[in-house]
Amino acid sequence: MPGKIVIVDYGMGNLRSVVNAFEYVGAKIKLSGNPTDIKRAKAIVVPGQGAFRDCMACLQQNHLAPALTEAVIKQKKPYLGICLGMQILGEKSFEGGEWAGLGWIKGRVKKIEPKGGLKVPHLGWNEIKIKRETNLWAGIADKTCFYFAHSFILIPQDAQVVIATSDYGGEFPVAIAKDNITAVQFHPEKSQQVGLSLISNFVKQAAQA
Repeated sequence: MPGKIVIVDYGMGNLRSVVNAFEYVGAKIKLSGNPTDIKRAKAIVVPGQGAFRDCMACLQQNHLAPALTEAVIKQKKPYLGICLGMQILGEKSFEGGEWAGLGWIKGRVKKIEPKGGLKVPHLGWNEIKIKRETNLWAGIADKTCFYFAHSFILIPQDAQVVIATSDYGGEFPVAIAKDNITAVQFHPEKSQQVGLSLISNFVKQAAQA
């Protein structure tokens, strides 16, 4: 178990595509909802689609939230959040009420309000604009397209943590990085070769941690 990347199974959604993508790039992974596995992991991935409230409830009920905080904030293990795994990093979400997040990144989650009559949710391919070069973007060009499926976004207080944006009736953050924490709003596991490149870059980062 030590040395593996743990993909966190908190009881929501089909994670097979994420597992397949990490295995495809040669990562040693374990799909687990066990707090002990999270604390012993080399790195941690939290993927997911669904409601913020339900995700946080699952993380709390299964004692995963404190395990994640122990591993990522205290032990400084590399973290990759995907879609909902990015949103829960914020302090609060206003999806169907007001709900507390993990609070690792100062900021709030709000519904996208695109101009020009664009539909919500934001579904399909869209290009990103790289705001800050990090190892995550190795071999990935500016204005590359990734696959999106979401209605809400995390707006960090500190614009310096935003490493990429996209535009859907208005510009919004789609990737953040702070210390050992990285997260993306799009789905690399559904973004074909460029998504695999991003996942491979994270795996390399994890190996060096």
